[in-house]
Amino acid sequence: MPVFIGVDVGTTGCKVLAIDESGRVLDSVTEEYPLYTPKPGWSEQNPDDWWAASKAAVTKIIKRGKVSSEDIEGIGLTGQMHGLVVIDERAEVIRPAILWNDQRTAEEADFMNKLFGREIIERTGSVVQTGFTAPKILWLRNREKENFQKIRKFMLPKDYVGFKLTGEVKTDVNDASGTSLFDVRKRSWSEEIISELKLELSIFPEVLESPEIRGELDSEVAKELGLKPGIPVVAGAGDQGAAGVGAGATVEGVLSVNVGTSGVVFTSSDAYRFDPLGRLHAFCHAIPSKWHLMGVMLAAGGSLRWFRDALCQPEKVVASMIGDDPYNVMVREAERAPVGSEGLIFLPYLSGERTPHADPYARGVFFGLSLKHGKGHMIRAVLEGVAFGLRNSLELMMELGIKPKEVRILGGGSRSPLWRKIISDVFGLKVYLLEVDEGSSYGAAILASVGAGAYKTVESAVDKIIKTRDPIEPDQDIHRKYLEYYRIYNKLYQDLKDDFKDLAKII
Repeated sequence: MPVFIGVDVGTTGCKVLAIDESGRVLDSVTEEYPLYTPKPGWSEQNPDDWWAASKAAVTKIIKRGKVSSEDIEGIGLTGQMHGLVVIDERAEVIRPAILWNDQRTAEEADFMNKLFGREIIERTGSVVQTGFTAPKILWLRNREKENFQKIRKFMLPKDYVGFKLTGEVKTDVNDASGTSLFDVRKRSWSEEIISELKLELSIFPEVLESPEIRGELDSEVAKELGLKPGIPVVAGAGDQGAAGVGAGATVEGVLSVNVGTSGVVFTSSDAYRFDPLGRLHAFCHAIPSKWHLMGVMLAAGGSLRWFRDALCQPEKVVASMIGDDPYNVMVREAERAPVGSEGLIFLPYLSGERTPHADPYARGVFFGLSLKHGKGHMIRAVLEGVAFGLRNSLELMMELGIKPKEVRILGGGSRSPLWRKIISDVFGLKVYLLEVDEGSSYGAAILASVGAGAYKTVESAVDKIIKTRDPIEPDQDIHRKYLEYYRIYNKLYQDLKDDFKDLAKII
């Protein structure tokens, strides 16, 4: 029985997942590692911690016996995007990796956006964000000249694990799209941007399509892991690209909506489309010859978690007494509130916002509070406010010509039938759960099955493997009512955006 492994190099740990040819999950192991914050706003990890965790997770899967090492036919990689790993001429790591959520590069990101203007959006599919890779490289050149001069190659996080597995320094088009150095339309490094920034092309890794083989498992590493030597290791994709594959978002208009701490709306695009204002990310898809559009809101499930921790101590006590989850107790309160929370609107900008407002100053707001409102109204308003924020991304996609067909929802928020119903009614679309909701590692394993030859294409693998369940139909009357609230929701940000900045000056 052929088995395929997906390795997800996340921010908190490495998850290794094993599936068979039909997509059935055979085993899964997660190994955690530390995150370092040497200064406020800095976020770093040791790449060797990723490698140690990857080895430990693979070894644990083999030792547990649910998977035979002889059956493993392919390994796929995914992980946190935008990070920077640099190695010297001896292939040794020069300094700790700078991660996607590191904020030290504001000056460098601003420099690039001013230098290239709107051209950077057209070429790379996005404005330059502080968390992206290019500003990190410029920061090294500006602030750590000695380390910069030692660079022989740079890598993205999952590619360091790929390098340790195969000895090859390579990346894929999806992960490379998040560097602000990649020509997304042409699916190759942008020599124009690289030249303008006075960077050496020699430090850039070779780029492959996601299901292509980056190399074979090194014989010494195979012995250490208890695996066969020569197993193909597939290029893989960034975490969101792999999650899109794992959700089956391989056809235009099929939306993957991930309601985790942040919220992500993702769809495939048959042509390269980009938002001229850079409010959406337009990246190469993990599917060759396709692209994807993605919007990100920063506090989706994070908004509900904040409300739980700040205001729901009684619900925590009740949940403990009856052996339930506090979220379930909270949602039962929200169910008693009517659609629209009787005129209460929540702006979920607790961490600033990314899509559609790239605004670090934006803050959360309850608008319309009155004496008739109770905690149930407030909880429901949070659920509805997040759904409105997710709809912002949907509307930007529609402006670019995407015709939405259905939603496939995943992440912690998908466990709430009420939240799924609210999203269905706000979007006006049918919402499905996934039979298997394993996220990025599942998508990486599917890519491995394609690279190893079990399937000819990513699309054929997804058609065979991905199954949906528990559809929720939108109520069109409620949808129309939600659109009235949504209009006010959008106007509130425009009315308050200058006040958000003024408030930041006096805090």
